[in-house]
Amino acid sequence: MNPKESYQVTDELWAKIQTLLPEHVNTHRFGGGRPRADDRRCLNGILFVLRTGCQWNALNATGICPSSTAHDRFQEWVEAGVFRRLWEAGLLEYDKLKGIDWSWQSMDGAMTKAPLGGGGFSFEMHAGWRS
Repeated sequence: MNPKESYQVTDELWAKIQTLLPEHVNTHRFGGGRPRADDRRCLNGILFVLRTGCQWNALNATGICPSSTAHDRFQEWVEAGVFRRLWEAGLLEYDKLKGIDWSWQSMDGAMTKAPLGGGGFSFEMHAGWRS
């Protein structure tokens, strides 16, 4: 399988994701404008960037989707809550298949003062710190 094709959304998954996408309303003042890029093609590009960690502009070389279009659609869908709904739907699907113990939850985090942060820091004050 071509590596580029391995990031494409299957028909089965697309059928589920498509229901989570907001309906596009044409806001062109005359009702025309440039035709909207295919949502599925944009999603393939978005998932490629998220999975590989490549820069958005590197997406142009793959031929999956233009980088600016994919990035614009990503921002639009983030604002519309598409990825949050996709995450929730995935959790519910996994819960049906394998089961999730919802009574047990864990959270992790750390908050510390930055060693070089804040005003008033000088190397003279902390001469022993550098050695």
